[in-house]
Amino acid sequence: MSRFIATSAIRGAHGVVAKAEEMYKNALEKYGADAPVAFVDKEGVGSTFFLPVIYGYSGHKVEKLGDMAWPLEHAMSLLPPVPSDNLWLPYLGETADAGVATLFAEEIIKGIEFVEGTQPEVRNGFTFNGPISDVQTRSWGIQMVDGSMPGFAAVIGAAKSNEVAVKIVRELQSKGQLVFLSSTSNGRSIVDQLLEEGVELGYPTFTVPFGTDTEATVYAAGYASRAAFSFGNVEPGNFREILLYNKFRCFAFALCLGPMDDLKWATGAGAITYGFPAILDTVAPNILPTGITRYEHVVSMPFDDIPGRDDLERAERLVQRCIEVRGIKIKIPSVPIPVAYGPAFEGEVVRRENMQVEFGGKGGICCEWLSMKDPDEIEDGKFTVVGPDIDSAEEGGKLPLGIIVEVTGRKMQKDFEPVLERQIHHFVNGAEGIQHVGQRDITWIRFSKGAVEKGFTLKNLGDILHTNFHNDFGAIVDKVQITLYTERDKVEELIEQARTVYRERDARMAGMTDESVDTYYSCTLCQSFAPNHVCVINPERTGLCGAYSWLDCRAAYEIKPTGPNQPVSKGRCIDPVKGVWEGVNNFVYDHSNRAVDRFTIYSLMDAPMTTCGCCECVMIVIPEANGVMVVSRDDYSMTPCGMTFTTLMGTVGGGQQTPGMMGHGKRYVLSNKFIPVEGGIKRVVWLSKNLKEEFAEELKELCEREGMPDLMDKIADGTVATTVEELLPFLEEKGHPALTMESLI
Repeated sequence: MSRFIATSAIRGAHGVVAKAEEMYKNALEKYGADAPVAFVDKEGVGSTFFLPVIYGYSGHKVEKLGDMAWPLEHAMSLLPPVPSDNLWLPYLGETADAGVATLFAEEIIKGIEFVEGTQPEVRNGFTFNGPISDVQTRSWGIQMVDGSMPGFAAVIGAAKSNEVAVKIVRELQSKGQLVFLSSTSNGRSIVDQLLEEGVELGYPTFTVPFGTDTEATVYAAGYASRAAFSFGNVEPGNFREILLYNKFRCFAFALCLGPMDDLKWATGAGAITYGFPAILDTVAPNILPTGITRYEHVVSMPFDDIPGRDDLERAERLVQRCIEVRGIKIKIPSVPIPVAYGPAFEGEVVRRENMQVEFGGKGGICCEWLSMKDPDEIEDGKFTVVGPDIDSAEEGGKLPLGIIVEVTGRKMQKDFEPVLERQIHHFVNGAEGIQHVGQRDITWIRFSKGAVEKGFTLKNLGDILHTNFHNDFGAIVDKVQITLYTERDKVEELIEQARTVYRERDARMAGMTDESVDTYYSCTLCQSFAPNHVCVINPERTGLCGAYSWLDCRAAYEIKPTGPNQPVSKGRCIDPVKGVWEGVNNFVYDHSNRAVDRFTIYSLMDAPMTTCGCCECVMIVIPEANGVMVVSRDDYSMTPCGMTFTTLMGTVGGGQQTPGMMGHGKRYVLSNKFIPVEGGIKRVVWLSKNLKEEFAEELKELCEREGMPDLMDKIADGTVATTVEELLPFLEEKGHPALTMESLI
């Protein structure tokens, strides 16, 4: 190994460990050993995995200052002597040890800063994110497992210019990368550069500013650890498995911009122990042999030496080299529009002050309607705007809009219409500066001033839809024709016609029952993170993530017969009450690495379905109340079972089968097949408040069908009870039916 890198990294490790030791000593004197330590993001949402790097490496829990003594001692024990400048090391061992010591010290430093109240960092009026919360980690789960968000880039330092900084981040976003930002170069941070250029940062745009010091980079390693815990079912303390998990499943890398110092080299050595390579835009020795990382360890690509006509082209090639070094397979289609495109922009919010024009929303009308046509009725690629284009609207103005998509294909079916129609939301949202909310006749779209200045028009909506429907649904779609209407009378007419179709579709799906089909569908998409997990999706129960219905899976199988959604023949019925079929059991056994030989479709207590890390809700028995509680992923509060959603997921996730606990989609609570063996909705004694509010009307109808119209008033939520001691008196006062039902245990 290069003597320069070894010397710098080990020297940097000694420096940061000494800093952590001094800070720890001072903190103990000032706050005491019992001062609580916890990581939370800028919204105050935290992690139940303690300090996740230390926890992942060792299994040691840091909950208070006194708990830092052992990891600090361990970091000191890992420090090798600083080699002389003329020493060449033929291996990474001592440098890797120094890297681990660095990560321990950095996480201790950040933990102490939380005790001191200086984290998350505030700089020039801007509040950095700090560490990523467990809730956000899980909310990104489905994108991590389906490949649309294949990994993350830890960008360290500052770019050559603001323009180059924006280009690098946009290129990373367009390739589906999460972008983590930390450190400085010559006193400048890439966060400074992006903010000066008006780039929106935060969870919705997949750009997370950790802080301006290099130590904040440890939050990226912590995110990787928690992904391994949550989705890979890796036990804390089993660092070999964490390394292998991240090496082969979490495609991350460090992009170091600007001059390297000792601490950056030491932090980079720590990143390598996670399997993450480093790519530099400055002159430095290369470490090309593979080993700890899957491909090269360190690649130097001096920015000004990159072939290119200008700095923006050089930035693009720098990012491409990062993708190559990490071996990332990009699935983002090339869309011919004047703005960047990719899943990183799906959560982008166009605020009113930055808006050029909007369609729908308060006081407006906008709808989407996709329909199947005969081949001779449409022309592929034909795009028409009927009515005025956006240049007729005043800045910040509003236009009506009707989006009519007509498709045809030999394998296209009427049942696929709503499946394809729902993709419009994702397709349109992938464009930089375009916000899409809702679907059907409550669609709301905004174009930003920046997007329009770059030349984005209504025609580009057609380009997005035409390209993506062909790329993603080419197996069933042969032609796509798009018409946009912006005349109010015509849009109102179209909405009435579309609503008739919407009602027909809903009735068709609502009329489907588990008994009406002989085949269910599997979803093994999450096996990249939970190898033993298998979802079995039936008409009356969506997948755990809530994103896949029975019709969605059937469409997906037609589109890609070798994909993760496979037909599951029910076969001989073993137990119609609990929902046990021979064909389902055989399929699950064969596709769960033979880890699960039986599960029931309709029971919580007897061999329930396995749970991955992407579920929308977790259900668990509350024995004292003889009932069950359902907590939503969007509910951050404590619950009567003594655990938050994140803690529950750490218990039941990772492909485990746990009687009395299971994950599920949020609409499952409305299903006629909602734990019927245990008594259905009457067993629910606690339900997250956000679910009560979101499904208020549907829950009311459900309770009326069950003959208990006041049942919702008898079900507690977080505003009533967060402990069993608070829950039981409420249930007794309300006369909840679970108290007199047959015992669950």
